[in-house]
Amino acid sequence: MPGPSGTGAVTRSTLRQQIADALRDEVLAGRLQPGQEFTVKEIAEQYGVSATPVREALVDLSAQGLLDADHHRGFRVHEYSVDDFRGMIEARSLVTDGMFLSLAADLPGGPDPADPRIAAALAGVRRRGEEAQRAAAAGDLTVLIGYDLRYWRELAALFGNPYLCDFLHRLRVQSWVCTVQHLRRLSDLRGALWCGHTELVDALARRDVPGARSLVDAYNSHSLALIEGLAGE
Repeated sequence: MPGPSGTGAVTRSTLRQQIADALRDEVLAGRLQPGQEFTVKEIAEQYGVSATPVREALVDLSAQGLLDADHHRGFRVHEYSVDDFRGMIEARSLVTDGMFLSLAADLPGGPDPADPRIAAALAGVRRRGEEAQRAAAAGDLTVLIGYDLRYWRELAALFGNPYLCDFLHRLRVQSWVCTVQHLRRLSDLRGALWCGHTELVDALARRDVPGARSLVDAYNSHSLALIEGLAGE
């Protein structure tokens, strides 16, 4: 049985993750703006915790590309450009193309939609997609982001490569951090956000790889045109 030091390490690790998650949500909600600066002390006081888990959480978020560290001034929210978003879309496309190709080629470790376990998992992903679509149609950006991140993470997990899954999740978080600063300037997002989540799951369930790729290409084109328009480019 671990002694007190072991329990303390687990507690600190859990707190570190909770703080990182909370700050990430603050960025996604637009309450922490790009370029906004803060210190470890300020965050520790805000959450009523010690400096150590806060510092660790901020270092984690810096490693994920969401924050920039300044040894003299603390941390600030990373400022992404539209060019950054273009790069993220390209990287996301490479990842999803690889996923879809493994499905088309029936490669070892790839999902088999005929497998009852995979079919059940796809049904779960589809439910996430339904919630994401409802949020997109209603223009509820906060709810959409939450369900969209879960949707893509669970979808990627079906392809059996945890590194690919983690990389895609990181890209999608960065994409939302990049775009949310523009999207939240619109008072009404109804009808403006992509909502093809269930169609994509249905295409993959049919092994319709060209259809799935076409849906993702349309999604990327729609997202880029929307953000370029909002950013004035």
